[in-house]
Amino acid sequence: MSEEPLPGGFVGAAVRVGATVRKAPPADAVFVRRLLGFFAERGWSGAPRSLGVDEFGREVLSFVDGEVPWGAGAPPVGDEALAAVARLVREFHELTAGSVLAGGQEVVCHHDLSPGNTVFRGGLPVAFIDWDIAGPGLRVQDVAHVCWQFVPLGPGVAVVDAVRRVRVVAEAYGWGDLSLLVETVLWWQDRCWRGIEAGAAEGVPAMVRLRDAGVVGAVRSAYEWTVCHSARLGR
Repeated sequence: MSEEPLPGGFVGAAVRVGATVRKAPPADAVFVRRLLGFFAERGWSGAPRSLGVDEFGREVLSFVDGEVPWGAGAPPVGDEALAAVARLVREFHELTAGSVLAGGQEVVCHHDLSPGNTVFRGGLPVAFIDWDIAGPGLRVQDVAHVCWQFVPLGPGVAVVDAVRRVRVVAEAYGWGDLSLLVETVLWWQDRCWRGIEAGAAEGVPAMVRLRDAGVVGAVRSAYEWTVCHSARLGR
């Protein structure tokens, strides 16, 4: 069957083959397979299904039909969809809370929630994709990542709109501590640009591509913007 390249590919390229997606195995492929299997056992449709490995050693996942906003030109999701994203995050957090997969942490986190990793139908989110770096973590880590990527938080965003949309996320998820939420956004942004810079300095191809695409500068600018407006965002 023919292979159709899917958007993205800075870190890991993926192709569509019929009703499946093929991609290189993640660093902890066993954990990701167990997690996707856990979701399937519980009938949660918000993630693709793990279908094994193909003859080339690639992960085989079910293809989730819908639209995935990709690239800098994609418009921000509306408030209704933003609230639905937060509720979808709450669903898989509640499923994994207290499970063996959470490994003593609060929940299993996706750790890379963004519009480019979300499938929409009719303008509303139906599934998250690219669970490659999922792992045990704190609820606030995913909620903060949603705020950073979906609100979004960074230059060019009106502060009054950012404040309102952070509250949309927090209220839809059921998160009350806005100050901790903003602190965790800053933690993510700082960790991201430093991680890309360090990986690029070590010659990691994916990190070199991200650095050369200007991602380090963009994330640093987002961090500085969030620091500047953190007091308003966290009230």
